[in-house]
Amino acid sequence: MRVLTFGEIMLRLKSPGFERLFQSPALEATFGGGEANVAVSLANYGADAEFCTVLPEGDIGDACIAELRRFGVKTGNILQVPGRMGVYYMETGSNQRASKVIYDRADSAIARAKPGDLDWNAILDGADWFHITGITPAISESAMELSMEAVRAAKTRGVTVSCDLNYRKNLWKYGKRADEVMPELAKYVDVAIANEEDVQKSLGISADVDVTAGKLDREAYRALGDKVLAAYPDMKMIAITLRESHSADWNDWAACLNDGEHFYVSKKYEIRDIVDRVGGGDSFAGGLIYGLNAYEDRQTALEFAVAASCLKHTIPGDFNRVTVGEVAALMGGDGSGRVQR
Repeated sequence: MRVLTFGEIMLRLKSPGFERLFQSPALEATFGGGEANVAVSLANYGADAEFCTVLPEGDIGDACIAELRRFGVKTGNILQVPGRMGVYYMETGSNQRASKVIYDRADSAIARAKPGDLDWNAILDGADWFHITGITPAISESAMELSMEAVRAAKTRGVTVSCDLNYRKNLWKYGKRADEVMPELAKYVDVAIANEEDVQKSLGISADVDVTAGKLDREAYRALGDKVLAAYPDMKMIAITLRESHSADWNDWAACLNDGEHFYVSKKYEIRDIVDRVGGGDSFAGGLIYGLNAYEDRQTALEFAVAASCLKHTIPGDFNRVTVGEVAALMGGDGSGRVQR
């Protein structure tokens, strides 16, 4: 299975440990971005994964490509042009102090990219699966148009399209709202991934659910999935992640999957002492794409995705650096954290 992901990857500058930004004169520099994170997860699982984007020419863009290649992600269709790379600053919260992300990504190389800049027929040649998120269409109007060009090209070629709706209120700044753009893109999506806010803010579909209630209302989430699938008859399934945030360090984590015929609910993990939750949703998406292609039943695919994402919360950085074996061990109940000798 060849999976192609498309979106923006940024330079991530993080304060050390749990420090406030610029508390000490040091920032940890890595790379990260929704669709790239998915590609890294899939490459770690042994899938044929490729990431497509537009990066600046020069040392920073080259270093980013080298980092992706180190994980086994293919980068042959990354376009490099004059310009800049988007940056995001990260401050890790603790207990009642929330984590904070500050974007500096305006006018990045991919924000300036437009339809026709990428040869989708060549890029999609041999692809079985195409993944995008709702972040890329939010970056700029031209990036939105390029995203639409991509999903239409994928659909025309019969490639399975997945989209993590990923509503980001701070990015929709070019005159269009998410619910004016994402419903059109969703027409081309086979597998949608979202939380209840994404469904409401990106698709304009009301979500009569309360993730803070402490107990999953199965019928409410089934009804929400049914609403989405009824609105998009070509969509094959929607996975909805369920995060109950008690504090910055302590979350409950689960998910459900609705394919129009069956409704699946995963095991719920209580995650204490979170190391880094950024990239948690992307690790779920990568796990779901792998699971749907590796396992015959969708319950197991869902359990793989949730377990993979649970493990991501223990790893600093955007990327989920785990193996299939490690995820399978957690799925099998080995969550003790005992030293492996």
